[in-house]
Amino acid sequence: MQKNSIEFQLENPEDTVLIFGAEDKYLKLIESQLDVKINYRGETVQISGENQENIEQGRRVTQALLVLISRGLPIHTSDIMIAIKMGLEDDIENFVALYEIELTKDASGKPISLKNLGQKAYVDAVKYHDVTFGIGPAGTGKTFLAVVLAVQALRNGQVKRIILTRPAVEAGENLGFLPGDLQEKVDPYLRPVYDALFQILGKTATERMMERGTIEIAPLAYMRGRTLDDAFVILDEAQNTTTMQMKMFLTRLGFNSKMIVNGDISQIDLPRNAKSGLVDAKDKLSQVASIEFVYFTAKDVVRHPVVAQIIKAYEPKSIEEDVKED
Repeated sequence: MQKNSIEFQLENPEDTVLIFGAEDKYLKLIESQLDVKINYRGETVQISGENQENIEQGRRVTQALLVLISRGLPIHTSDIMIAIKMGLEDDIENFVALYEIELTKDASGKPISLKNLGQKAYVDAVKYHDVTFGIGPAGTGKTFLAVVLAVQALRNGQVKRIILTRPAVEAGENLGFLPGDLQEKVDPYLRPVYDALFQILGKTATERMMERGTIEIAPLAYMRGRTLDDAFVILDEAQNTTTMQMKMFLTRLGFNSKMIVNGDISQIDLPRNAKSGLVDAKDKLSQVASIEFVYFTAKDVVRHPVVAQIIKAYEPKSIEEDVKED
């Protein structure tokens, strides 16, 4: 046994399987991330280690997860990572509160809740602003949350349609030469959006709503000349818009509509001499009252634990590229 340790009792010894996972999968994750050792027997859990602060973080994380279990909520790897990150940031007291905010239910009836405080800031921004920019790395849930909020607004009767778009930069000006109709040309570029819609609405319902025009998916170029009233409009991969495309898109906003603009300024695929419309909008619109900018970081990543480490490893290069773009 190591020098420092904490013990506490479980109300139900069977909770150890739920909180520590099959074959102690979650236990090992907590141990590795917090640099502690966890032992349990019956209703007694012991957390030990060299650093007293890490031990206390382990206790808080474990007990916060136990609260979810006591409420009948299933625990997954993503929940363990969220609790660990919030524990490391001394935010664990807000962990349970995130799960109390149910945005909507997915196609299988499972509640969709927030995963971190960055996502809460994003949702609050959309609620109180006509135009919201979500800027940050992949894996922070920007696209998924945007679609969730759009579906929620549609279900509540706040809007009559959902419009989803993104620039097809990889295809250059050759989009018209790709095989298939417009939908087939654009589909490969909007796969994350389709995945989100299928998860929330189900594949059949999504396709039915697309046939009726309630959900519209189109390349950014097809937004020109339109006024989008009573709509929830989402622009994804906005870092790959030009300044003129961004201006064109933002000025489509009609009455009783909301816009979400998502992008990652460290992943710009434009020619090096072209300034990103997302970077330009950040510079020009940050003081406009009805527009809010929410910035995600590697800490907000809700994918596999190594994804945040990969993003952090690339951050210095990304910052340098940002400076060049500006």
